[in-house]
Amino acid sequence: MTLPRLKRSTLGDDVYDSLRAAVLEHTLAPGDRVNIDALARDLEVSPTPVREALARLESEGLVRKRPLAGYTVSPLLTRAEFNDMFDMRLLLECAAARWAAERATPEQRGTLVTEAARTVEGGDEHAWHAAFTALDAHVHDLVAQASASPLLRESITRLHAHLHLHRRYFPYAQTAVTNDEHQLLAAAISDHDPDRAESAMREHLIHARARHLVAFDE
Repeated sequence: MTLPRLKRSTLGDDVYDSLRAAVLEHTLAPGDRVNIDALARDLEVSPTPVREALARLESEGLVRKRPLAGYTVSPLLTRAEFNDMFDMRLLLECAAARWAAERATPEQRGTLVTEAARTVEGGDEHAWHAAFTALDAHVHDLVAQASASPLLRESITRLHAHLHLHRRYFPYAQTAVTNDEHQLLAAAISDHDPDRAESAMREHLIHARARHLVAFDE
């Protein structure tokens, strides 16, 4: 296994980003045992930032730590777990969209419209995948933040939905559709229209579920 060498000055974040990308792209495959010393040598760092990065990945559900066994890469979502996660997203994120339309500040509405219209350009496939995953999660987090409910936002964040979905399957051919759906959602929130915002989020999640469900038929 070869991981990219680190270039930025923020070493801890670099190690985390590299390991996170390795898990998302299956360079570290589901079920693999994680050898901290080997990763440290590959990344040319000490074991300390590797351990810190693994602790962050564990909090996101991407790796698991077991007593005396160390870290292993978490298995992919099962179909039942996938459906359960989307059922929760429909409950939580539709409410977040409605409340965002009612409660968001003018600045939050403007930021959401801007970010929903942003696209990811250039870069190699792995970097593009990571950037799109981050942007997708960011747009949804902006909606949750604009709901003005910290508890609701925390509940949505704890699902780590985008990491688990894009790790299982990434619908490269349909990213433009995702962007369009984000923009419809942002427009409804910007227009102070809670019914339209809730409906836009529901339609987006229903379509996203269908886009990712094909992974279980392969």
